[in-house]
Amino acid sequence: MSTFLPPGVSAGQYDKAPTIDLPPGHPVWVGKAAWEHLASLVAGPGARTLAVDTYPGSDLEGLRRELAAVAPDAVLIDVEDAAALPNQAIEERIAANLTDDRVFGVLGHQVLADFYDAERLGAVADRIRGAEGSVVVYGWGATLVPVEFDTVVLADLARWEIQRRQRAGAPNWRADNADEDQLRKVKRGYFVEWRVADRHKRTLFDRIDLLLDANGSMVDAKLVEGRTFTQGLETASRRPFRVVPFFDPGVWGGQWMKEVLEVGDADNYAWCFDCVPEENSLLFRIGETVVELPALDLVLRHPRELLGRKTYARFGAEFPIRFDFLDTMAGGNLSLQVHPLTDYMQNVFGMPYTQDESYYLLDAKDDAVVYLGLRDDADPEAMQTALRTAASGGAPFAAEEFVNTFPAAKHDHFLIPAGTVHCSGADSMVLEISATPYIFTFKMWDWGRVGLDGIPRPVHLDHAFANIQWDRRTDFARDELVDQVTEVARGDGWVEERTGLHELEFIEVRRHWFEGVVPHDTDGTVNVLNLVDGAEAVVESPDGAFDPFVVHYAETFIVPASVGRYTIRPWGRGEGQRLGTVKASVRGTGLSD
Repeated sequence: MSTFLPPGVSAGQYDKAPTIDLPPGHPVWVGKAAWEHLASLVAGPGARTLAVDTYPGSDLEGLRRELAAVAPDAVLIDVEDAAALPNQAIEERIAANLTDDRVFGVLGHQVLADFYDAERLGAVADRIRGAEGSVVVYGWGATLVPVEFDTVVLADLARWEIQRRQRAGAPNWRADNADEDQLRKVKRGYFVEWRVADRHKRTLFDRIDLLLDANGSMVDAKLVEGRTFTQGLETASRRPFRVVPFFDPGVWGGQWMKEVLEVGDADNYAWCFDCVPEENSLLFRIGETVVELPALDLVLRHPRELLGRKTYARFGAEFPIRFDFLDTMAGGNLSLQVHPLTDYMQNVFGMPYTQDESYYLLDAKDDAVVYLGLRDDADPEAMQTALRTAASGGAPFAAEEFVNTFPAAKHDHFLIPAGTVHCSGADSMVLEISATPYIFTFKMWDWGRVGLDGIPRPVHLDHAFANIQWDRRTDFARDELVDQVTEVARGDGWVEERTGLHELEFIEVRRHWFEGVVPHDTDGTVNVLNLVDGAEAVVESPDGAFDPFVVHYAETFIVPASVGRYTIRPWGRGEGQRLGTVKASVRGTGLSD
């Protein structure tokens, strides 16, 4: 008998590989056919030039091997070996961004040309112009070579795939750090490499002739035309869609996702990043072939259509809302933590906004609690002393003596503005609704555990103490942060409630309970929703602007601002049930405000 499945919900109905269908007429080349097509572009009489610009983390050796096999007469030039600065010079240029900390750096504003020698790029150009035959330049920065290439290819890669490769031993770009702590590898990517790569990639979107899906093996790589890339993103910007979720185990991880979502064979799963477009992918189905692109490409390519003009004006081409799962069912407590205030985020890390968040309880056992805010009798000096003692290997920190614990039940919503001490306790299934910055957690106490790698998880007491709002005590937490539900509207078969977030946070969350059709409107800003109760629902356009979009229990989906009016109603196994959705948007950006 199921332990966690809600009534009417079947295990495994959660779609772990959601796709966006493209219409017929888009050619796609897979594996050998992809490489042969590239070879055809430099074959025949005369000198032809081809640039394959990559994302850091791409398999350059595999790329070179496949190109050499199909185009043996072409000159192959690795632009990184030919013209990148020496590794030591690159390290010096980014040292201030990386800092000595395992986790936190300072946001970099370099551009890719900063990592290249202009004279050596010019020498590569001279070599191309002097070649008697065809030339293929490949690597991150291939298009920096000052020539007019006949064909430009972008080999694209999602950030989550990069992290998987790094865990398997891949280094950062041109770094000798294959065996380095994974947290430091991610830090280098997050604060420097990925930022530079995205700036560079944006300059290529209107130039590319072909897109190479580099997320899998180069042997099986998939190739599409630039117009397919363009139309795919255009399609996604005007209809509801889901990104590809990814799951990760952790020391406190639980069993709920393993059972309800039927994911993987790890001992537990702690996280599911169900909507983090910075990290997730989009899958486009072209006939029988599925091509994977970073979801961030959509944010960078169509920010106004996706985010809405006011949200874009406020955040730029950045998706500001994150939905993820935190599973502690039959697991353990999260670390006791606090997130930085906006001023601290800007001054210390160079980030424009901070990691405000909230916990929405998808499920909970009877004994579940959330740690939130300080007890009225908590003495700041005594608390800091106790935490430093615990961090140095002394007596364990007695969290309950200093931090409130509130009972947590299914569908409760706990609001956590930055500066508030908090953590989810064991036996909870949390839908975390928060701002996008996602690594800025200052752990204060981790219950004496080490990470899955056997290394103690990082604790950042100095950062934490600089950000704790010591006046957020029991009354504040109970009266302003715990389950602040207000009915705001109702109609035929539906009720709309406001559940958060706190007035100090920029995200607005509405919950709808419904048995019939519920009208929605993006009001000119992006909506992020999750079906938090009921088996199945369908999202529809009143004027047929997009095909009906079916969602299942616990699935997060995005409705671009450009959609405008849409409806949600029970569907399939959800018919006859009372369903529930939560919807997040950026407060104060709706055009009807």
